[in-house]
Amino acid sequence: MPLENDLKPTQTIQLKELLQFSDGRLKLKKGAYLFQEGTEAKGVYIILSGKVQISKITPDGRELSLRICGKNDICGELTIFTYSPTYLLTAKVIEDGEAAIIYKDKLEKELLQNSSLAFEFMKWMSDHFRRTQTKFRDLVLHGKRGALFSTLIRMTNSYGVKKENGILINLPLTNQELGNFCGTSRESVNRILNELKKKGILSIEKGKITIHDLDYLKKEIACENCPAVYCNIE
Repeated sequence: MPLENDLKPTQTIQLKELLQFSDGRLKLKKGAYLFQEGTEAKGVYIILSGKVQISKITPDGRELSLRICGKNDICGELTIFTYSPTYLLTAKVIEDGEAAIIYKDKLEKELLQNSSLAFEFMKWMSDHFRRTQTKFRDLVLHGKRGALFSTLIRMTNSYGVKKENGILINLPLTNQELGNFCGTSRESVNRILNELKKKGILSIEKGKITIHDLDYLKKEIACENCPAVYCNIE
């Protein structure tokens, strides 16, 4: 049974209303960029299908992955009501799909005129910032191991599928991709995962991880059992 459908706070926004005044749709091809950090911000995107990874590129070229946007998620929202905006993050397509774009000026005008939509948008932004804050808390406070444990817990909330032997993270990820979410190297992720496999905490088959003992990961980082809407990778 999929767990990911239980948590989609973004869907509280009146997406159907937003889509009514979208300025067009575009195909998403794996490996392409929806937008890149530092480029002029044209608008906000609503993901209709596929998946887009949102990342921050450090000055030395390292990548820190912040979230994965899927169906009905919004990205590019940090440019709203800013002067001469540029995108602060990079959005890379990791699964083919489609997105709708709403130009910045049009969205700002609609939010000013539609108090109900503005209220829902503010609620979504608040939830989004809270999720981001908890991610950075885990990265800072728990070191490499804790950051990986936290990422795995969030992955189970976002892409977990209950199985007889545990929770399958139904998203193929390389060790490098996991490292990008944790702010650590591929080698460190590989070493920690091997330790967890030897202990029977998890197993890996065809690039997908199954968590057999989620409580172990939670205990190791003194998990506060935050609501799933705030403890995910989206």
